[in-house]
Amino acid sequence: MKKFISSFLLITIMALSGCSVPPAIALSVPETSESTTVTESSTEAITTATSETTENTTSQTVTETDKQTFKYNYGVFLSVTKNLESMKDYRIVVVDAQYYSKEEIEVFRSKGHQVYSYINIGSLESFRSYYKRFKKLKLGKYENWDEEIWIDVSNASWQKFITEDIMPKLVGKGIDGFFVDNCDVYYNYPKAKIMNGLTVMMKALIGTGKKVLINGGDVYLDAYCKSGGSWKDIITGINQENVFAKIIWKKNKFGRASADDHIHFRTYVERYAKLGADIYLLEYTTDKKLIKKIDDYCKLHGYEYYVSDSIELDLKNKNYA
Repeated sequence: MKKFISSFLLITIMALSGCSVPPAIALSVPETSESTTVTESSTEAITTATSETTENTTSQTVTETDKQTFKYNYGVFLSVTKNLESMKDYRIVVVDAQYYSKEEIEVFRSKGHQVYSYINIGSLESFRSYYKRFKKLKLGKYENWDEEIWIDVSNASWQKFITEDIMPKLVGKGIDGFFVDNCDVYYNYPKAKIMNGLTVMMKALIGTGKKVLINGGDVYLDAYCKSGGSWKDIITGINQENVFAKIIWKKNKFGRASADDHIHFRTYVERYAKLGADIYLLEYTTDKKLIKKIDDYCKLHGYEYYVSDSIELDLKNKNYA
């Protein structure tokens, strides 16, 4: 897991609840139209999870009680590794469940929350306990993230580790779904064996009966579908970053997405939304006018979103009260 990222609700839900602006961006956002400084800051699993599918599907429906209980529908907190209760205002939370116990997740879910776990299948982070074991599978450096490398997903040992070790352990903790990162390895290494490796793992995740959100991965997803596959084979939804905003890495600031990127990612998510995929946006900005555009867009299309003022996704939000 990159310390913040690497690069759903149904439309019927949105009709009931609408998109909500998280506290990280509420009210006191400083006005700026360009940029703002970034805050520093498998088989057993499938069998087990199948019996939970009905429950998880049912829990996607937002009732009037849900709307009264939670201020916000969606939040992504990848750097938060303890105290799920700190995210109590959010109905759906994305965390790295490797850092939480089954009991912690059960208690949190018993209060009506849904928990999606981050799972990184396309790259390898140096802070993981299994880094030394798999670093020999390095394909190349990961731009802007010194602690991360692209990994050869075509390697059978990596696929087995993800599908027979990491995945079952997460399912066993009672999560509602997966937030799958770094399928963009195919964008950087567009080879058939890379696509096939990703697909082995993605199909295993879908096979658990859990929700599966692909974070980015547009090139891989489009290529898979063009090769004859169906998006339903590998995902239930998309989490897309930086549709409206962007991170200016060299200047350590946020800005607005270029017109080309904005059009590309809008076209991407809207195409799969029409096919029935759940759509979520994850944006990094403190631009008040841009946040309004994001909110209007999501309400119009029935998407969920989360806006953070920090790439750390750590709930600190130092710029706000």
